[in-house]
Amino acid sequence: MDSKYFIAFDLGATSGRTILGTLTGDKLTLEEVTRFPNQMLQLNGHFYWNIFSLYENLKKGLTAVAQKKVPVTSIGIDTWGVDFAFVNEEGALIGLPYAYRDPQTIGKKEEFFEKVMSADELYGKTGIQHMDFNSIFQLYTLKQRKDFGLAHASRLLFMPDVLSYLLTGKMVTEYTIASTSQLLNPETRKLDEKLLEVLGVSKSLFADMVEPGAKIGMLTEDLCEELQIESVPVIAVAGHDTASAVAAVPAANKNFAYLSSGTWSLMGIETDGPVVNEKTTHYNITNEGGVDGTIRLLKNITGMWIVEQCLKKWHKEGTDYTYPQMVELAQAARPFACFINPDDPGFTNPQDMPKAICEYCARTGQNAPQTHGEFIRVIFESLALKYREVLDVFRELSVNPIEKLHIIGGGSRNKLLNQFTSNAIGLPVVAGPSEASSIGNIMLQAKAAGVVSTLQEMRNVISVNVEPDYFSPADAEVWNEAYQKYISIIKK
Repeated sequence: MDSKYFIAFDLGATSGRTILGTLTGDKLTLEEVTRFPNQMLQLNGHFYWNIFSLYENLKKGLTAVAQKKVPVTSIGIDTWGVDFAFVNEEGALIGLPYAYRDPQTIGKKEEFFEKVMSADELYGKTGIQHMDFNSIFQLYTLKQRKDFGLAHASRLLFMPDVLSYLLTGKMVTEYTIASTSQLLNPETRKLDEKLLEVLGVSKSLFADMVEPGAKIGMLTEDLCEELQIESVPVIAVAGHDTASAVAAVPAANKNFAYLSSGTWSLMGIETDGPVVNEKTTHYNITNEGGVDGTIRLLKNITGMWIVEQCLKKWHKEGTDYTYPQMVELAQAARPFACFINPDDPGFTNPQDMPKAICEYCARTGQNAPQTHGEFIRVIFESLALKYREVLDVFRELSVNPIEKLHIIGGGSRNKLLNQFTSNAIGLPVVAGPSEASSIGNIMLQAKAAGVVSTLQEMRNVISVNVEPDYFSPADAEVWNEAYQKYISIIKK
């Protein structure tokens, strides 16, 4: 039986990977070929992405795969959402793209609502949740600042699209990544021209929109000569990593919710079309593009970012923990000692995350954590309770019964948090695959190659290749009581 080989470049906000996927019949295997850091650059009070370093790491990944001497069918790239780069008339990148955690957009959302368009009108046009760093508010800010890049740009390319451009010389706007921008009409699946008009941005700034599965182009001759590799097609997969991850949910039917768990936690349901009404407006629910015409009705939740930043601070102080050590510390700490709202603005990008947690506790009349184990347990418990808060909203919105929660992404390996989550929501949790974005990326390439035809066929293949962990809810009364305390705290 012939094997097909696919390269997935899966880039998150903290690291990137080159994954070689091999599909032989229904058997899918993954090999991590390279892994590289993706760190925000802090320069003169701003935060940027080092796009040139990312491109160099893609080249290293291509070289490493070439050494394996396998016939690669295609390449796909997925990244985080909302951020973008500018390209000038000569086709050169203009500077470094801003990172979504850059402080320049703080307060600009509210200013936009006051001076340009109301929050309800903007949501009605896009169905996208209002977040400070959405592309629309980044563009609004850059326009005000008379930003050099925007002023001299011939094209705006979202992150996976700029990387595919560097590989192929071809410019596209992939639908799922563009849907994170808050510039698209969810019904027409096209850019909203009224929004571009009020921003003072020309529609010509954007390349043609393509759907997941479209061929972008071939690796350039110059690149192939430089690396001494064969040219292969680059496919527009679901460029938003969460869209690729949700496509990899091993579900047999529609009676589920999903939680893509990583630096961010994205919880939601899959729908056949956009849902924009009073409830979604009230709860600030987002309608992002999915595969095969689906909509990812979801909400962003600050995820493992808070733990990651605590670990970063403790590392600077000379203390490092393995994951088992971290879990052991959390298990030994007193349960429900205090609660935090993971989405509180104070946790967006503080210099000192443990200090930010202590300040939140002081502000809400709680005793702050003292030990590292207590900090970790407070974060895990609060995340689980946040998941219940958000899942209750999707229970209201879903036309299908939600019978289980599929947790995918790197956070699906966190068995302690998975059990806490099952306890908090009172539903079974199915955890895995952890490499969901890469698997979705690869299977969308397989779909483009004609190996599978539909999203459900993709999921059928995935389901026979992953062995998820299962968690059943326990201690319902204790967790219900904790939830009521959590709600009372976050409303202060």
